[in-house]
Amino acid sequence: MSKTLKIGSRDSKLAVMQTMIVIDEIKKYHPEYEIELVTLKTTGDLILDKTLDKIGGKGLFVKELDLALLDGKIDLAVHSLKDLPMEVDDHFPIVAYVKRGDPRDVLVAPKNSTTDLFSNVGTSSARRILQIKNLVPNSNTSFVRGNIVTRLQKLDNGEYSSLILASAGLKRANFEDRITRYFSTDEIIPPAGQGTLVVQGKPEFLDIFKGTINDYDTMLSSIAERSFVRELNGGCSSPISAYAKIENDTLTIKGLYFDEYSKKHIILSKSGDKNSAEQIGISLAKDCKGAFEHA
Repeated sequence: MSKTLKIGSRDSKLAVMQTMIVIDEIKKYHPEYEIELVTLKTTGDLILDKTLDKIGGKGLFVKELDLALLDGKIDLAVHSLKDLPMEVDDHFPIVAYVKRGDPRDVLVAPKNSTTDLFSNVGTSSARRILQIKNLVPNSNTSFVRGNIVTRLQKLDNGEYSSLILASAGLKRANFEDRITRYFSTDEIIPPAGQGTLVVQGKPEFLDIFKGTINDYDTMLSSIAERSFVRELNGGCSSPISAYAKIENDTLTIKGLYFDEYSKKHIILSKSGDKNSAEQIGISLAKDCKGAFEHA
């Protein structure tokens, strides 16, 4: 007899498309389940005229889904990992990390544009602003919020000279043809978890999804990145980012840390055995802090 799984998602177009990717993976490995999609509008989707740090941070994209898990209205919630707060409720841990998509940031130009693409770049991310100004010193940036469709409409209406967006989101929403330039992870270090979809639910699903939809290397890379940010107390307003990759069982993580006191930043990297992912991330964070403490 099949059991019905109610899977929660934000109700934006991209969130639903990403949740369907996860649902397809669950169906492939666990045909014993009937799947029901439940969509919820989150506070973060409703308030679009302020930066996230002004309205409560990343938790605003998950609070309603957390409550639905707590009330039993859904069994699982699907999130973009970069939207999850660094602290997750122990009662509803991350039970699966789906194999990572493209982690890179990209530049998107308006249709038929002939203007300087960096004269008015749309982004609301302090991390992106810091790094694009390092990469293109004469660039200018402007605040932008909203879903992908809204941002692209504003771009094509002439409100911005270009946008910086996540490659994975554009590809999943079938806007890959709008990508003008890919930034390597060395040019712009992505935020922890960018490109990774995760499933949150009761601990019993840890064993159910182990070895099926949970990708081990993606999980370890994510743990390293998030431990780096957590150690630095990095919220969504801090220009802090980390990217980890695994080759031949060796995990290498590169991290960017912005020191609020000196207004300077540093980029360092560290490698080690992938099964020590959390310790490597924490160690790199301590190296970054130490670079300013002993300067």
